Amino acid sequence: MLGGARSGKSALAVRLAIESGRPVTVIATATAGDEEMTERILRHRASRSAAWKTVEEPVDLLRAIRSVETGDFLVVDCLTLWVTNLLGAGHDEGEFEGLIEPVVRELSGRRGVVVSNEVGMGIVPANELARRFRDVLGFVNTRFASGAERAVLMVAGRALELASI
Repeated sequence: MLGGARSGKSALAVRLAIESGRPVTVIATATAGDEEMTERILRHRASRSAAWKTVEEPVDLLRAIRSVETGDFLVVDCLTLWVTNLLGAGHDEGEFEGLIEPVVRELSGRRGVVVSNEVGMGIVPANELARRFRDVLGFVNTRFASGAERAVLMVAGRALELASI
């Protein structure tokens, strides 16, 4: 599930998890680096059922997914922060295919939803780091969407189904 900031991605992910009727595990990739992010994380936690399990893992997404019962509905929130964390840990663009493919394969046998931001629809960023981030996230989103049963773009709280090409 892709979309811009505050587009309704996480709210739809929560709704799909509830509607699944399965036990739910959320894999959260956010880290609280400042007060504002701490507040965001608290709001996300408050939107989830107390019965849901949460795995907080900013970098090793494959390990986190493998730690979850296969029958659980899995919510990965979000790839954008995962990519940010990997770039911050020193991974370069050339490593991402090797990092992504095992995760996409692992998710293919699971029920769930993956949340990510669409950042490539605006202007070309003015600095090299922002352009690298945009390009890497676009690649990551494309690979995850290609392995997904369905892909949805959230715009203004509305879900648009994306067709395969």
